[in-house]
Amino acid sequence: MPDVDLASLPPALHELETRVMDHLWTLGEASVREVMQALNADASRELAYTTIMTTLQRLDRKQVVERRREGKTDIYSPLWTRDAHRAARARAEVAALVDHYGDEALVHFARQVGQLDAKTRAKLRRLARDA
Repeated sequence: MPDVDLASLPPALHELETRVMDHLWTLGEASVREVMQALNADASRELAYTTIMTTLQRLDRKQVVERRREGKTDIYSPLWTRDAHRAARARAEVAALVDHYGDEALVHFARQVGQLDAKTRAKLRRLARDA
């Protein structure tokens, strides 16, 4: 897959980054405190404000979120939709697998596709054609 510019794709997210992004995708935009409260609402162990702040700052540096200032509060919002991020990460992962394993990776993908039902294969053909 030489046509994939991995530098233009979003970076992989770590576990906490993924949890933070899940809340941002749901909320649309949020402050550090709002993300912290959402995460801690269903947590067995509460996360500190500084932990969430650092995570959001890292996501900003990775260009996954954007930050804007409202008074003294930073408001973060996703730069990618959940679906666009997922599709771009899948593309990056497949490109990396093919780059690393070459034809062997493609053989395994083909085998997996061959095991799918006809309806799913037809859906994949449509998706590939429209991509």
